[in-house]
Amino acid sequence: MATTLLLATKNAGKIREFRALFWDLPKLIVKAADEVASPDVVEDGRTFEENATKKAREIAVATGHLVLADDSGLEVDALQGRPGVYSARYAGRHGDDDANNDKLLLELAGIADEKRSARYRVVLALADPGGPLGEDVHVEHGVCEGVILRVRRGNNGFGYDPVFAPKGHDKTMAELSPEDKNLISHRAEAATKIRKFLGEYLASRGAAAGKPRVA
Repeated sequence: MATTLLLATKNAGKIREFRALFWDLPKLIVKAADEVASPDVVEDGRTFEENATKKAREIAVATGHLVLADDSGLEVDALQGRPGVYSARYAGRHGDDDANNDKLLLELAGIADEKRSARYRVVLALADPGGPLGEDVHVEHGVCEGVILRVRRGNNGFGYDPVFAPKGHDKTMAELSPEDKNLISHRAEAATKIRKFLGEYLASRGAAAGKPRVA
């Protein structure tokens, strides 16, 4: 029997990336949490891990499904780690990529090229209160080092991708194809780890479901 995995995000770009990364896992149906009745979770954590864990646990409890949540963002060394957990709403309105990039480039306008180091960081959290995980939440981390450019380049991706050039690459994340991005991105690194765990977990979940009940 197939297992439904809910993605606890409304970001269409993230949903596309996760579906591309998990498409061939057997007996797994990947859906966005919006496709079922699921609660909106307030992301009030101080860290990516706190936010991802909270989202995964609350939506899993509410829906009864296996849930994968993420929290991710950009950390810029010259800005003491900002925007960090506020990356999606850095300019004030959640998900306004253009405004967020405008603010970031303005704040870095006087910073020399060699001091514009930054990284994308992500935490993935998998929750399944009704399955073998129980009250535990499985967590994986991913990081992609790079630099912030002075102008936008490229039309692919989302978030800060047009101004973020991964270490060792001449192209920005927004200039890379989805396939190439999925080889080097922070989300791909974490997803590769959680994909391995998921494969083993789905097998154990199926075995547990197939056990006869003891009267």
